[in-house]
Amino acid sequence: MEKIGDPQRLLKHSRNLINKGCHIAAIKSGGSAAGSRAASSHTGALATNDAAVDALFQKAGIVRCHNRQELTTVCAVFMHPEIKGKRCAVITHAGGPAVMLTDVLSNGGMEVPSLKDHPASPALLAKLFGGSSVGNPIDFLATGTAEQLGYIIDTVENEYTDIDFSVVIFGSPGLFSNKEVYDLLDEKMKTCKKPIFPVLPSIINVKDEINDFIAKGRINFPEECVLGNAICKIYNTPKPQPEHVELPQIDVARIRKTIDKCGNGYMEIADYNELLDAAGISRKKSVEVSKKEDALAFAKEVGCSKDVPLVMKVVGPLHKSDVGGVTLNVKDLDTVSKEFDRLMAIKDTYAVEMYPMLDGTDVYIGAIRDDKFGHQVFFGLGGIFIEVLKDVQSALAPITAAEAKVMLTKLRGYKILQGVRGQEPVNIDLYADQIARISALVQAAPEIAEMDLNPLLGNPRYVTAVDARIRLEK
Repeated sequence: MEKIGDPQRLLKHSRNLINKGCHIAAIKSGGSAAGSRAASSHTGALATNDAAVDALFQKAGIVRCHNRQELTTVCAVFMHPEIKGKRCAVITHAGGPAVMLTDVLSNGGMEVPSLKDHPASPALLAKLFGGSSVGNPIDFLATGTAEQLGYIIDTVENEYTDIDFSVVIFGSPGLFSNKEVYDLLDEKMKTCKKPIFPVLPSIINVKDEINDFIAKGRINFPEECVLGNAICKIYNTPKPQPEHVELPQIDVARIRKTIDKCGNGYMEIADYNELLDAAGISRKKSVEVSKKEDALAFAKEVGCSKDVPLVMKVVGPLHKSDVGGVTLNVKDLDTVSKEFDRLMAIKDTYAVEMYPMLDGTDVYIGAIRDDKFGHQVFFGLGGIFIEVLKDVQSALAPITAAEAKVMLTKLRGYKILQGVRGQEPVNIDLYADQIARISALVQAAPEIAEMDLNPLLGNPRYVTAVDARIRLEK
């Protein structure tokens, strides 16, 4: 596909077809960085057309491929029984390719679990030649026979209950004809319930035997890593999302009232706070002051001290950190006074926002509207690292909390959210709920063109937005 003219129609029909038993894979070209558009928000910088296509295909259950080799390999995998789980037995008589395949599967989110200590392994090993290994990969050496391959496949099928599918790599050892091995492989593929994928790499010196295998209606995957990549793509593509999903309850009337009174452009703090409150988005409680006496009064009211430090931020400049417009850990009234003067002197500043400091891991939620794709919601690690790491997931609205939780596990930095080196974990349930609420908000207010909640601070007790920007385009 060179373009997607009607994403919602594609989503509707792909959902329909896949739910009826079809499989769909596609190449969408034109996804380079040249297709991205300049934007003033972090979300705008992330929201390339290619990211929107990824999000659409994920929601539609379409396996996205990037070249014809991937496309044809994915479709060849479709011709086999469906893989029901991610645990693979790699069966081989050549160690190197087996290790390469194991790497591809493991890096792609699949598992090649150890079978060394399984109760069935000693009996299997006794049926193989000395020097063989059943640890997984199961290596039965270049001298391995068709009969031994049969023993291995039967054990995987009947004894190894924690294996979901297998890949058999069998080239030409040059010791005997491969026909008997490939005939046995064909028979086992007919009778076994667990899918078996054949990798027959010796496409020149055992060409006739491979052609005979293919003539039986089989497909050969001559390169194990290409097969592994295709298996990962298929397994990691979710089933189509239901057409109607249950989202968190939000105050739509209050949201519409706020949207209707605002004009185009970035919303004022009081207005976007009203939106966040109506959507049930946890946010820090702050004040916006333009006079020093008001800043000092707020500091006294909340008890500014080393136990209750404050944050002070400029109001006006878009990128506050870039202009030195953020002061953390303000612990006394003298510092409040000095920082107020400094911040107000920064160009384009017309007020100072103040609130008690929160603690936690920086995370992020953003949304952007596309005329064709609708709203796309982004989430992942936040703070100043979002521009560098770009460790985010994205999905087309609507997004449920359950969908968000699954996608969060795919972040490269997911272990950071789980808590590392004594750092408290982020409450994933609360974070996923906030993502679902943003999804509900942009559906209730399609006038939202771009929004950033960056960062939200997350810990086991709360996930709270400490900075927000929302731009309306009616």
